[in-house]
Amino acid sequence: MNRVWKVVFPWGLVVLGLAQCRTVVTPGDGGTGASAAAPGTMPQIINVSAYDPKEKQREGRAYSENDVSALRANGAVALIARAGKGGNLDTKCEAFLAAADRAAMLPGVYYRLQTHVDAVVQADQFLERAQGLAKSRDWRASHLLLVGDFDAQSRLDDLLRFLDRIEARSGVVPVAYLENSGHLKALLSGADEATKAKLRRMPYWLALYSHDKGYDPAYPQFPVPVHPEGLAKQYGVWPTWSIWQYGGVEWTGGRSVPKVYSHGGYRFPAYFGDLDRPVERNVFNGSQADLAAFWQRHGLALR
Repeated sequence: MNRVWKVVFPWGLVVLGLAQCRTVVTPGDGGTGASAAAPGTMPQIINVSAYDPKEKQREGRAYSENDVSALRANGAVALIARAGKGGNLDTKCEAFLAAADRAAMLPGVYYRLQTHVDAVVQADQFLERAQGLAKSRDWRASHLLLVGDFDAQSRLDDLLRFLDRIEARSGVVPVAYLENSGHLKALLSGADEATKAKLRRMPYWLALYSHDKGYDPAYPQFPVPVHPEGLAKQYGVWPTWSIWQYGGVEWTGGRSVPKVYSHGGYRFPAYFGDLDRPVERNVFNGSQADLAAFWQRHGLALR
């Protein structure tokens, strides 16, 4: 049965069309249960970098780093932009975030942590960039989400030192984005319980673009088809996921090719709404109200 709910956010009233609800673990914080929208109506989040927007591939609406109204019109309620990568800052981050704020989307930033630069040095660069962005405009949003995007070959010490540095300097526990990496699965699932408890404080942002690509022979108890809950269990840390990147983009034959999960109860189209090009996209494991609280809990205050 379809319903219409009204939720008041800091920037105004949002009317949401919701279908059936289900019970899930409270997003990111290890809770025992909360009401969340069904898969097709979970809050949509777009992530971008200096590589965006991709090239036009069909008729439809376009967007740019200075105008993301097409993303908002197609149902995206948040945008997370790359702030930097391995010691280098992203050139479009500030423009994307300002455009998202104008479009009444929740803003967030992620930093791609790489192993050739010290984790604390990267954490400092990330936080200084985030703090600079916080002072760069009169924001409509109240918080800027902080995310650590950990390289597939990251060391356990990298994750822990990055977390400790961000929390010590800002008081914020960042979100952890993990690739579908056999190295990371072995590293995290083999950690001691004290370390797992510490890592678990960071909500898990999962990457899974296909039901048959997440299989790992080291974890035969989670066979094909792989679903997001099964992939979360392979890491042996989080009881569930908080954000799921179900749509990625690969560069093949001189063209951006959308890679999108579509299987079982999770059926997502290759393109986002009526956009004329592919985009990297995600869903949040909870309701719109949960999302607003999550952003405040794991974000840097903007006002």
